[in-house]
Amino acid sequence: MLFVVPKAYGDEDQSHIKLTDAGDVVLTERKTANKELWENFRYMEVGSNLIPYMDPEEFKKIFEGKILKNTEFSEQIFAKNFKFSGKYGKDLYQEVARYALIASYIAANNDFDVIHAHDWLTYSAGIAAKAVSGKPLVVHMHATEFDRSGENVNQKVYDIEKTGMEAADKVIAVSNLTRNIVINKYGIHPDKVVTVHNSVEPISLPDINISKGVKEKIVTFLGRITFQKGPDYFIEAAKLVIDKDPNVRFVMAGSGDMLNKMIKRVAQLGIADKFHFAGFLKGKEVFQMFSMSDVYVMPSVSEPFGISPLEAMMSDVPVIISKQSGVAEVLKHALKVDFWDIEDMADAIYGMLHYEGLSKMFKKYGKVEVENLRWENSAYKVKEVYKSLIE
Repeated sequence: MLFVVPKAYGDEDQSHIKLTDAGDVVLTERKTANKELWENFRYMEVGSNLIPYMDPEEFKKIFEGKILKNTEFSEQIFAKNFKFSGKYGKDLYQEVARYALIASYIAANNDFDVIHAHDWLTYSAGIAAKAVSGKPLVVHMHATEFDRSGENVNQKVYDIEKTGMEAADKVIAVSNLTRNIVINKYGIHPDKVVTVHNSVEPISLPDINISKGVKEKIVTFLGRITFQKGPDYFIEAAKLVIDKDPNVRFVMAGSGDMLNKMIKRVAQLGIADKFHFAGFLKGKEVFQMFSMSDVYVMPSVSEPFGISPLEAMMSDVPVIISKQSGVAEVLKHALKVDFWDIEDMADAIYGMLHYEGLSKMFKKYGKVEVENLRWENSAYKVKEVYKSLIE
């Protein structure tokens, strides 16, 4: 298996795969397939700060869509490698376009059976590899632009997602929720879209000896503080719970574009003395937070799947999740609420905190349930998709 990534760090396990850092690939060849590829991608918008990589005449020929099938390029365009940050930023669309160039080159110089592209950032690369090799393309939809932005979608991202799924031979969605969005919002034929639910990696919990330092019970939100994750609904529910029982503290761990707005809202509601913003947590810090938590809440507005509830359940924390999440399709031992129903969410939190039998049941059976959600099962289903395309 050849696995191409924008940026490798050198310590990855390569016992079962060949890992290729796209930034290490030097483009030195000029092939007909590559020239045709530019025609396929001339619709893509690329910022003017790409100019340092080519002279202005070549830039104009390529990106204004005026290329003819037999146009010749100067050898210098491809006689270099491009470094990828692998991060969101002002150069993101440039990196997506350059990644497609790299993919076409790799596809022309390697033998393989299936192309698998993950999320919109790699869809253009997947299309490029398919155009060069003629091999079937699978695209994996982990989150749609509707999940990230609601109805105020970024049109360029939406167009890339739609083009990628239209070009694909199969689309894998991480939940039925995502599958329905792909079909209804992007117009992809249902026969082409299959659901393969995510799983969670079995872990050995770190030895944690930490005192929460307060006598009150703790309710935790952990995730990006953005529209998609529903942090505002968590805060409104917190107010209702605190009004009924002041001996509860709420923690919002994470960062995002709604953070300042959430801090102001907590102050407006007068619950700042019972509400803590923990910042972005990673690694062992996540499990330290779970070790102090009595309830974990994921109130996502639109969650393609949602791994964090599974991590909480592994840590013996009962969870409350929104019905608008993919993980709600596979979990039985979690309380499920509509993200917008703050009264129902508050009742669920209060019940989990005050009825010991309820929380014990969800802890016990939830942990067993999540331990049976194996990546091996997900991998088997993905392999069956591959087999359907090459047999």
